[in-house]
Amino acid sequence: MKVAPSVLSADFGNLQRDVEAICEAGCDFVHVDVMDGHFVPNLTIGPVVVSAIAACATKPLDIHLMVENNTFFVDLFAPLKPEYISFHIEEEKHPHRLIQKIRSLGIKPAIVLNPHTPPESIEYLLGDLDMVLLMSVNPGFGGQSFIETVLPKAKKLSAMRDKINPACLIEVDGGVSDKNVHLLKDAGVDIVVAGSYVFNHANKKEAIESLQI
Repeated sequence: MKVAPSVLSADFGNLQRDVEAICEAGCDFVHVDVMDGHFVPNLTIGPVVVSAIAACATKPLDIHLMVENNTFFVDLFAPLKPEYISFHIEEEKHPHRLIQKIRSLGIKPAIVLNPHTPPESIEYLLGDLDMVLLMSVNPGFGGQSFIETVLPKAKKLSAMRDKINPACLIEVDGGVSDKNVHLLKDAGVDIVVAGSYVFNHANKKEAIESLQI
């Protein structure tokens, strides 16, 4: 299991310290949540802060867009050369076009599904994706409880993925801890996003290693 701590739970007064700490503790990606206050009821960080994160991160960025104007934000963050940019299928009218655009920029395209969105909604896009992110909380805020219906959903997506595009990774975001990571692994998940669990832990290395099963 790969681990992508979410900087949404970091101490923004000591952002460089916290980003360096998770990288030194052995995380696989640095997960960056970008919210515009429209698609979700919260407003987070823009390119100036994400540039600062990129400058001190020694692990690849995994940028998760929770926004209305996906193409605008893809153009905004593409110069930072993240590993992944993921966008919500619920908000995008032309997902295939946007997938192609992200890939043309040398970035791996990913799609996000909210808790209520079925995996079948992206069946005809799976062949073009590098990753699918399943939300196990309602997007917008950190520290929420894990929604367990993501487990059968991940199993269904994993079966689809194995038939259509075995190289496509499955990521889960929300309420992840050492209490449920084994269930996620058994469901076919490859990457977990963990914010509160990692950043509120007294020992970030221990927290990350407890998820890398």
